[in-house]
Amino acid sequence: MMAIQVSRAAQIFVAPLLLLISACAPLGLDYQRPNVALPSAYYQSDAVAASTVVSASWWTLYQDATLNDLIRQALQNNADIKQAVARIEEVEAAAREIGAETFPSLNLDGRATRTRVTESGPFPVFGENPRNNFNAQIGTSFELDFWGKLRRAKESARAQALASHYAKATVDLSLTGMIAQQYWFLRSLDAQTAIALASLKTREASLTLTRRRLEGGVASGLDLHQAEAASASLKAQLAELGKLRAQTLHQLASLSGNLELSIPALANTGLSLPPTPPVGLPSSLLEARPDVRLAEQQLISANANIGVAKAALYPSISLTAALGGESLALSDVLKASSRIWTGGLNLNLPIFDSGKRGAQVDQASAQQKQVLANYQRVIQTAFTEVNDALVAVRQNAERESALSDSQVAAKKALDIAMHRYQSGYSAYLDVLDAQRVYHAAELSFVQAREARLQATVALFKALGGGWQAAN
Repeated sequence: MMAIQVSRAAQIFVAPLLLLISACAPLGLDYQRPNVALPSAYYQSDAVAASTVVSASWWTLYQDATLNDLIRQALQNNADIKQAVARIEEVEAAAREIGAETFPSLNLDGRATRTRVTESGPFPVFGENPRNNFNAQIGTSFELDFWGKLRRAKESARAQALASHYAKATVDLSLTGMIAQQYWFLRSLDAQTAIALASLKTREASLTLTRRRLEGGVASGLDLHQAEAASASLKAQLAELGKLRAQTLHQLASLSGNLELSIPALANTGLSLPPTPPVGLPSSLLEARPDVRLAEQQLISANANIGVAKAALYPSISLTAALGGESLALSDVLKASSRIWTGGLNLNLPIFDSGKRGAQVDQASAQQKQVLANYQRVIQTAFTEVNDALVAVRQNAERESALSDSQVAAKKALDIAMHRYQSGYSAYLDVLDAQRVYHAAELSFVQAREARLQATVALFKALGGGWQAAN
């Protein structure tokens, strides 16, 4: 068994060298989060609620089992999600590759040759001709990271790996938001269809009544044709709603990765009540947004790349060593007399490159400035999106309340118009007008509820998740 004997002089030289390397701070500045001035709370919030935290599964706050199942399928089957997962695997493998460069490499080399030399040359040939030669050795090399080039490269790769996770989370958030928006549009179409069917049933009854009144000489042909036109208009509206529902269902099938998706229609006109945001959402919730975290990791990576570029301006030093055996017979390779070894120190000192390395430092610095500007822009955009979503949630709630009152009043007007028509005190035109107003009021209320639901989805996306009270 072979052993390496390290001389006293080597120990005296190597130990302080390793201590010196570990004590050397890498070139470049350590990352510090930039200060982006933001208000402590959003413009539409009344106070700061420090107890509010983010829930990643925000869609469960709607308490809709069908929506929960749709999103579960999408997170498992969607092609964009699978692509993002593969990207994470790629970047993490690249980070491991760069991290491996900070440790020595160890290689086993073996060689067997058979050589014949000329016997007609000026020198006599000793020994066998041709002859065999066997060589086996273990070699290692290690770059001394004096200037922190490898440490900064590892820092950059680690940030890129984290960024890939946040990129996937961004895809997740975007996907779940699109599914929720399409789902509530689908349910709105179901409610509108139910309203149209109920209105059609009422108008068909009115049409039957008008025919009887015409036969009795009480109503005119004008009343009959107006009733027929109103019924036909509703049938056309139902056909358009059916087309939109089918298209929306196809989009949900594509997003969920289930092309055989089937969602039964609602049997009533009710839409779920959206969750109400708590008062005073703190602006610190922006840190929950994956795109903000992604932009910060990209900034960390760009900052580390400056250190990598600066380290290239300084000499690189590598240690190499090899230990093995060489002999004419394979059985003698491991004998002490066949032992061979080498040790060396490689120095690469840049002297003149026409400013190439300096230009690379300038490029890395300029790229860091671009990424910094992007980070600031992402935060400012996120803050604006939250404010816009809060405005939409509040205003749509007020609009829905007003339309609810309008719907109640329109129903009372319709009841009066029908009673007056049946009693012979008013023309059928008054009934048609009242039916039209009530039908429009019902549709407007449903659309307002859908808009409120869509606004809460937009708020969840803007916040990077849903609100949840801390324990």
